[in-house]
Amino acid sequence: MSETEFKSAAVLGSGSWGTALAIVLGERGLKTTIYGIEEDVLEDINQNHTNSKYLPGTDLPENITATTTISDIVNEPLILLVVPSQVARLVISQLKDAGAGPDTTFVVCNKGIESDTGLLMTQLLAEYFPGNPIAALSGPTHAEEVAKRMATATVIGSAYHDTAVRLQQVFTLPWFRSYTREDVEGIEIGSTVKNVFAIAAGIAEGLGLGDNAKAAMVTRGLAEMMRLGTALGGKASTFQGLSGVGDLIVTCYSQHSRNNRLGRMLGEGLTLEEAKEKMTQVAEGLPNTESVYKLAQKTGVRTPLIDQIYAVLYQDKPARQALAELLSRDPRPESES
Repeated sequence: MSETEFKSAAVLGSGSWGTALAIVLGERGLKTTIYGIEEDVLEDINQNHTNSKYLPGTDLPENITATTTISDIVNEPLILLVVPSQVARLVISQLKDAGAGPDTTFVVCNKGIESDTGLLMTQLLAEYFPGNPIAALSGPTHAEEVAKRMATATVIGSAYHDTAVRLQQVFTLPWFRSYTREDVEGIEIGSTVKNVFAIAAGIAEGLGLGDNAKAAMVTRGLAEMMRLGTALGGKASTFQGLSGVGDLIVTCYSQHSRNNRLGRMLGEGLTLEEAKEKMTQVAEGLPNTESVYKLAQKTGVRTPLIDQIYAVLYQDKPARQALAELLSRDPRPESES
């Protein structure tokens, strides 16, 4: 395994996924600093080399440290964005104000679209850092398994091939494999839209529906992802890859999926507020549903599943009523131009 040109890096976000990615960087030999705002979590990382709140039982490499001071990381050559999408603009603006320079390479590792503007996270970064190399990393990557050094494959997207290849060297370990692709928009759209269908899959489980219904939902969800994604500029082949069907499968079927868990509680009859109270981390599918729904309305793409999940989450529609309306739609061909 060849050396990487990056010797150090920073991770914006001290939750489970940010910490898991820090493990990848640390094991690749990069001195890694995690930035976060939860002082107890960061103290745990610095003193005990663990993040017991978000990744209990996981030992962190000793070359990982943590800070609550964003200016501590502005000179890092590589910075990963892993904060929830709804606070991304705030954190990016703070990083800019703290003095981050034009030579930093940024990698978007969170999954979301800014609701008010419809901007992808790479586009949001480019607004503040227009000259910097920017990429996105995605795929079927549950933090709990990455933290255990279990076999994982990802895709790195960048408009510039050289940037993707440089990052591919960083994100290559015996148990962590990365591919490259130039379709950044498709990668980000797929990784965001799949969260909506993960909630739908959880609702199906909570309602007691069987494997047939869940498989149908995932398949029709992929069709919606491709229709909306291509309308927004993504390539159809991207949605057939790791950030599309790969991420869709893992998040709809895994016990680790927070979005699936949220949906399952809704299907079992809990209100959205009751379900959110039981969550210990952010379910990105909740803000993602609003963002994706707005984009679908703006583009005029037909998205019946997304529409119904939005109605359940934001218009208090009962889950069983949403299901009944989906099943009672007019018959149509499976594929369409």
